[in-house]
Order: sequence, then structure tokens, then C-alpha cells
Amino acid sequence: MKDKPESNSHSKVPAVPGPTNPMVTPLLNDLYQFTMSYAYWRAGKHQEHAVFDLYFRKNPFGGEYTVFAGLDECIRFIANFKLTEDDICFIRKTLPPSCEDGFFEYLRGIDCSDVEVHAITEGSVVFPKVPLLRIEGPVAVVQLLETPFVNLVNYASLVTTNAARHRFVAGKSKLLLEFGLRRAQGPDGGIGASKYCYMGGFDATSNVAAGKLFGIPLRGTHSHAFVSSFMSPEEIVHTPLCSFDGSTTCEDFVALVQSWLEKIQRSKLLSVGDTNQSELAAFTSYALAFPNDFLALVDTYDVARSGVPNFCAVALALHELGYKAAGIRLDSGDLAYLSGEARKIFCQVEKEFKVAGFGKMTITASNDLNEETLEALNKQGHEVDTFGIGTYLVTCYAQAALGCVFKLVEIKNQPRIKLSEDVSKVSIPCKKRSYRLYGKEGYPLVDIITGENEPSPKVGERILCRHPFIESKRAYVVPQHVEELLKCYWPGASGKPREELPSLGDIRDRCIKQLEQMRPDHMRKLNPTPYKVSVSTRLYEFIHSLWLNEAPVGELQ
Repeated sequence: MKDKPESNSHSKVPAVPGPTNPMVTPLLNDLYQFTMSYAYWRAGKHQEHAVFDLYFRKNPFGGEYTVFAGLDECIRFIANFKLTEDDICFIRKTLPPSCEDGFFEYLRGIDCSDVEVHAITEGSVVFPKVPLLRIEGPVAVVQLLETPFVNLVNYASLVTTNAARHRFVAGKSKLLLEFGLRRAQGPDGGIGASKYCYMGGFDATSNVAAGKLFGIPLRGTHSHAFVSSFMSPEEIVHTPLCSFDGSTTCEDFVALVQSWLEKIQRSKLLSVGDTNQSELAAFTSYALAFPNDFLALVDTYDVARSGVPNFCAVALALHELGYKAAGIRLDSGDLAYLSGEARKIFCQVEKEFKVAGFGKMTITASNDLNEETLEALNKQGHEVDTFGIGTYLVTCYAQAALGCVFKLVEIKNQPRIKLSEDVSKVSIPCKKRSYRLYGKEGYPLVDIITGENEPSPKVGERILCRHPFIESKRAYVVPQHVEELLKCYWPGASGKPREELPSLGDIRDRCIKQLEQMRPDHMRKLNPTPYKVSVSTRLYEFIHSLWLNEAPVGELQ
């Protein structure tokens, strides 16, 4: 079988940067995508126009919402989709020798300029069964997008949702820092986690590479190693420190710190005894290096008896020179109790030494935090202002995967359905449109899926919303606002207007705004109310008609 060279060309597609990860190429794929593409080509079906939906079947983490992420990387991938000669040589060696040469010539010519992608805006709150992306084009090409698209959306949406859940429990007023790079599943897991945790509502990351790639704010101080590397204040050789305004110089900052520690120890209000001098030396040295950003890890030896008093001595010395210390970090122990004790000491220092604002010094907590820990801290009462969260956040420890699927719903304008004895796995056939209907209180009430050519739901018009598979589950809705969910992000050769990809900051803002729009009972951790996903009456009837047509009829003997 021979094919004419493909007419597709990269000159047709707008310039879009390549994927963030250079490993995202057409070969980041399952082998069966290439075997199917060959079989399509061999049967002469490879150019048939097909429509696929990418969606998921169940919300993660026992919740009732998900945040959609990964669209930007999907569009970057298809905009730069091209098999190299090396790729084609490898595929030739991998497939059976019986595969005809014409197929490899066909692979040389393909790109995604005839592929069309409609998607929900990245950063949106989304729900099961509603297509996140609708991908259409020549079936053999679109088949090669399945595994990369599912890969790019699955983890991105899972970790963004995980971050949003942590933000919800922590509350709006707390600063959330992503500290997961060292525990993430490899370099790409670490980079992706930093990006998508920021999208889900975190404020900063410790990951320098992610800071450079995505412009995410960076935060970090020092570890226990820095504290325990010092033996005594005598190790500090360079001791002068200029005042904040540069008008004076303290020639011996070490002595100034020591004098403040003695004042703290003499204070009847504070009741502080001897502290660890090597820890004091480490704090002093760090403050000399970063007088404007001094934040100390105070749990190397003893938080209340050494770490916090030593921090206060250095912070007061900095204050005398016009600087303001950033605060402390707790990385072990009873965080509720220790944060409360630290806050008491800060307030006592403010009262004793008349240092305005010292009582409000920032307290950061880390140490394998997760949703449950944050919830427990809230119930116990705590004085933590900032949380540094790593392992449980970036690994999505509570759930391994979102479970996205990529299903054929139409080919050559003929609807297709995937049946299963498990009703949750039955696909919704045909090319569709999706809408979000809002009630009079401003909350989303229901998402409704319709056939592509059905009239759009209208504000103020009574609409019957039906469960896709359960006849008795139905409700009328009179929407006060209607939002169409799927927008064209890659028009292919259709000539449709293309939505611009928003910046990471805009996606983050959308995510936060969308979560704030949700009804509280859908968001709560314990027994959340399921959000309704429905189909129009016409689509409901069509699904069940096709279901009966396609399902074989058994015979009892």
C-alpha cells in the first residue's frame, strides 16, 4: 500500500514553545498506539475523521471535585509533534519486519495540523464524565496522542487537586510552601509538582529549577546540617555588620548578639537559662550572611529552651541595627504546642524590650505535613503562619493516579460507544458540548452534556437534566448563568478562532476563583455532596438507543 506525501506542514500551525520536558516526544507512547496506527494505515482507515474524549471517571482523594491541569503541555506537544528520522528508524526496528515501507513514509509526513482540540480552560474545577479535552482529526494521528495526553493531564490534575485540597484545609490566610523536590518521583515529578502546586494555590516553592522555568516565587533558608556544623561562636571570623541604612557599622555583631542573649537570660519575664552556643553561632553566622532575610530552624537541639531564645537574641541584635528578622521554622515535635510556646516567647520579648511587632514574628512549620495534619492542627489550635509541605503533597500519597481515559466517541460521523458490565465505564457517545449551569446564589448547580448540534441552554429557560445512565435521577434547572466549557485551543485546519493559552499566574488565579465559587458542601473533606453531571434528554435517549443496538442479546437454553 502506498500513500501520497502528506499535505500537512508546520507552516500551518502557530508558533508554540516545545514541551517543558524534552522527553515529551511522539515516542513517549505505548507500543500499541503505533501498532494500531499501522493497522489503520494497512486497512486504509488512517485518514478517517475520528473524535476522542479525554475524561476521568471518579474524583480523587475521596472528594467531589478535581482541578484540570496539563492543557498547556498538551498544546505544546501537538504544536511541535514531528517524528524524527531516528524515531522512525527505531519504530521500524520495533515493529515486525512484515510492516510495509509505505507506513514509515507516512510517519515522516504527519504532524498535528489537521487535528482539532477543544478543552476546558486549565485551572477549572471539573467533574467525572465531562470531557476535559475533545480531540478530533485523522484517526491514526489522534491515536498517537492518546498516551502522551493522558500522561500530561493525569498527574498534573491530580497534584493540582491535592494542592487545592491542602489550601482549603489550611485556609486563605496561611502561606503555603511546596518543599517536595527531594521526595518527588524523579526530576520530572519534582518540576511538575512545583508548577502544579503553585497552580493549585501554593505561594512558593523551594525548587530553583521550577522558579527559573515558570517564574514561581522561591523560598528557603537552611537545614539542620548548617546548625550542627558550628561548634562555638569563636568560629565566626568576619564579625562586622553595617546597619540597615548604612549609616553605622557594628564591628562585632557576635558580641552584640551575646549581649542580647544575656539580657534575655536576665529577664524575669522570660525565664531563659543556658542555650546551645553552637546553635547560637550558626544563627549569628546566618544572620551575618542574610541580615534582611534571617529565618532560623530552631529544633536542632531544643525549641523552647535553646532554639527560640537564641533566635530572639540574634533577631534583637538585627533590630538594633535597623533590620527585621523573618521568623523561625519548626521541623519536628508537637507543632501545635511548640508554635504556641514560641508565640508566647515572642510576645514576652515584645513586651519586655518594647520591640513593636515582635510578637507577630512568622512561624513556619514543616515535617511530613498532609491534609490530616493540617486539619488536626486547626482543631488543636496553633500559631503557625506558614506551612512547608513536601512528601504527601508531591507524591499524592493518598491516591496513586487520577485515572484519565481517552475514548473514541465518533468516527466518520458515526457515534461509537464503549460498553461494560460496570456502568461507570460506559462511555458517552458522539461529538458533544458541555455547559455549566449556575443558580441564583451564584454557585454552579450542574454540568450538562449535549449533542453537538443541540441548542445551547439559555438563561431563565427550564431545562431537564438527566443522569446519563439512571432513569430515575433527573431534575429541572432554571439557570441564572450558563457557561460553555469546551473552547477551541487548537483549530487544526478548521480555521476556527483559537483561545490563547493563559499564563501560569492567570491559571492559578482562575483555579482560586473557581474553588471559591463552589458550594461549601461540595468542598468539605468529610462526606462531601456529589456535584451533579447530567445529559440532555435528547442525548440520554440517544445513549440508551445506541446501547441497546450495540449490546448483544443473550439466549437462555
